[in-house]
Amino acid sequence: MLGLLLLAMLAVHALAKLELQVPDLPVVALHGKDVALNCSFSHTSPFNLSDVTVFWQLTDTKRSVHGFSMGQDQLTEQAESYANRTSLFPSQLTMGNASLLLQRVAVADEAPYTKPEVTLEPESNLRPGDEVALTCVAYGGYPKADVIWQDGSGRNLTDNITTSVVANEQGLFTMTSVLTAVLEPNSSFSCRLINPLLSEERSIFVTVTGQNIAFPPVALWVTVGLAVCLLGLLIALAAVCRRKIKESCEEARREAEEAKELEEEDSKTAMTPLKS
Repeated sequence: MLGLLLLAMLAVHALAKLELQVPDLPVVALHGKDVALNCSFSHTSPFNLSDVTVFWQLTDTKRSVHGFSMGQDQLTEQAESYANRTSLFPSQLTMGNASLLLQRVAVADEAPYTKPEVTLEPESNLRPGDEVALTCVAYGGYPKADVIWQDGSGRNLTDNITTSVVANEQGLFTMTSVLTAVLEPNSSFSCRLINPLLSEERSIFVTVTGQNIAFPPVALWVTVGLAVCLLGLLIALAAVCRRKIKESCEEARREAEEAKELEEEDSKTAMTPLKS
């Protein structure tokens, strides 16, 4: 048996005041068989069938399942998957019966996927250039959905994904898709699930921020202090070298002057005549 979720919302309008009654529990049906989705309304005054409008639609996508107004079916907006499968009970509308007969029940009648959820591994200490794995999961859908990953600029990343499908006891699927990507300073990704049978799309958009490497405050001050000390040492060394060079130059000049004086004295001595 198949648990059929009541995915239809009702809109019944008439000239009289109405109160709607629908079942609180899901409707159960055999796969491939017909089922009635019960809905009734009460009214306080007589009305004509042409005054009644009944509108069934899916609760999640708001797509039309069946419409009735002005005394006849209005099916121009009906979702294709429900074509030739739905009907009301027109002869009972004036008695307050707005139930919908759904024929040939299929798994897809109760199977829109949940909104995708995305998790990230690793979750913290992320920096640009790190490789990350993003996991996108959606539950309870039918049939198998197509999964498309894109980056913030719309570029298709589907070549970098691994997708798995698991069916539960009711034949509904859980889609799990893992994207491997290299992180940028601000990386955006979208995971889209497309259900081809229901022409339905579910998506989620996430942004992952990678923090640039930065010196911690203590290390920064230590680095600045060492740089200042090194600069002071270089300045002191330059001053010492300059003084040493100056002293060496003055000593060399004195030695040169002394040598010149000695040379001049020796020359005078050689030129003095000997006394007899």
